[in-house]
Amino acid sequence: MRFRFLNPLLVLIMISPSALEGGRHDRKALAEVRELDSRLEIFVDNYLIDSLKGLELKLHTPRRAGKVMVFDRPWEGVTSGSTAVVFQDGDLYRMYYRGSSHAGYALESLLEPGEEVIPEHPHTACYAESRDGIHWSRPSLGLYEYEGTRDNNIVWMGKGTPAFLPFKDSNPEAPVSELYKAVGPHRRALYAFLSPDGIHWKEMREEPIITDGAFDSPNLAFWDTVHQRYVSVYRDFKLGVRTIRIATSTDFRNWTPGQLGEFGDAPAEHLYTNATRPYFRAPHIYLAFPRRFHPWKTRGPFNQAQGGGCSDAIFMSSRDAIHWNRQLDAFIRPGTEIRNWSHRSNTPAWGLLATAPDEISLFVQRHYTFPTNYLERMVIRTDGFMSVHAGPEGGELITRPLTFTGENLVLNFATSAAGSIRLEIQDAGGRPLAGFALEESPLIWGDEIEHTVRWERSHIQAGTSKPLARFSGKPVRLRFVMKDADLYSLRFR
Repeated sequence: MRFRFLNPLLVLIMISPSALEGGRHDRKALAEVRELDSRLEIFVDNYLIDSLKGLELKLHTPRRAGKVMVFDRPWEGVTSGSTAVVFQDGDLYRMYYRGSSHAGYALESLLEPGEEVIPEHPHTACYAESRDGIHWSRPSLGLYEYEGTRDNNIVWMGKGTPAFLPFKDSNPEAPVSELYKAVGPHRRALYAFLSPDGIHWKEMREEPIITDGAFDSPNLAFWDTVHQRYVSVYRDFKLGVRTIRIATSTDFRNWTPGQLGEFGDAPAEHLYTNATRPYFRAPHIYLAFPRRFHPWKTRGPFNQAQGGGCSDAIFMSSRDAIHWNRQLDAFIRPGTEIRNWSHRSNTPAWGLLATAPDEISLFVQRHYTFPTNYLERMVIRTDGFMSVHAGPEGGELITRPLTFTGENLVLNFATSAAGSIRLEIQDAGGRPLAGFALEESPLIWGDEIEHTVRWERSHIQAGTSKPLARFSGKPVRLRFVMKDADLYSLRFR
């Protein structure tokens, strides 16, 4: 008898025609693995999403939580507050804002009986502080004289004052004398300022740090803890439309040439401000809250002499500060108050504050050009800027392959009483892992900022309360089957 020896690869194909297809799928999947480690991921883009069926990425909006400051001091006025910045500094919350009263914008015909406009005066940079991020006070600093007295909260009057934006430098190599830094525009250039305590400021040098922009609005800079660099996001124009430009530096003194932001297929719109900052719970993701200006739309009693146009605020996210996911729906609308339809109202302050375990506060300037000009606090759910949203008909999300470090999966989610989330863990090729198939998932429902998923059957089988530990570092996919629910963020811990 003669024996024929077949090629082993041919035998594999004869035995299992789909085997190589599965292998190709696995190899392709492994090339797209997202390395999460134990960091938080918020659903503001498609970074984790491989497919959505019956679900959508949904933008959420903050709710109003009251006035925190009316700009009624003699050194403030009707155009104050549009360059505000807030940040937490240990157990203290700090706020810096512009004091300004552009009398030319405040038409007498629009004032109510008894209202008076603070006379026009030189710009001031002002300081306020809080112990809870909600109730703010103006400390008397005694630094600058105004109308014969130093009993005021003016923190800077000099170059860059109209848009003086400080930040606390988290660079571990920053000298104590430069623990606080700021940028401000002057004559179409951006200048830098230094302070040891956030109160006493000086120019870093006579020369500007960045010159390739327009700068005629709030421009900002911060230390990026993930990429170990300073980032500046500043105003410029592209084909006559207001936009942003981004530069970076390792020492705050020498900066790369600025690069224009890119917004994919989103239509050109005027981004008057940007309010960009790494999200404090997920600092590898930049969030921005630009004021979107519509110069051709003027509503109600306003006219071109008062400036013309109207504004709202939008939401953007990025993972490199250059390529942005820009939501076209408004994040903050002007609302029913006619004074919020004036041309430059509704400017978001630069900064987010955690004011409760389940809430984030942000601030927006209202009633621009009126004696009632004020800063309003708004609140949104922790991580709740966007979500993967399921309606009552339900649907499913499958993630890209990912690796993680940890032992448990923690979700930020909300459902209705009728809604639910179920979860399947798959290998990189999309096959359910034993003990973690969809039919073995717990029924997840309720409303929690941090919910640790428990697979009871898997716990019993594995004899451990750390059901995911054996998959740590290995590529897996997550499949969420959702009904009348929102999934805001996830992390492994």
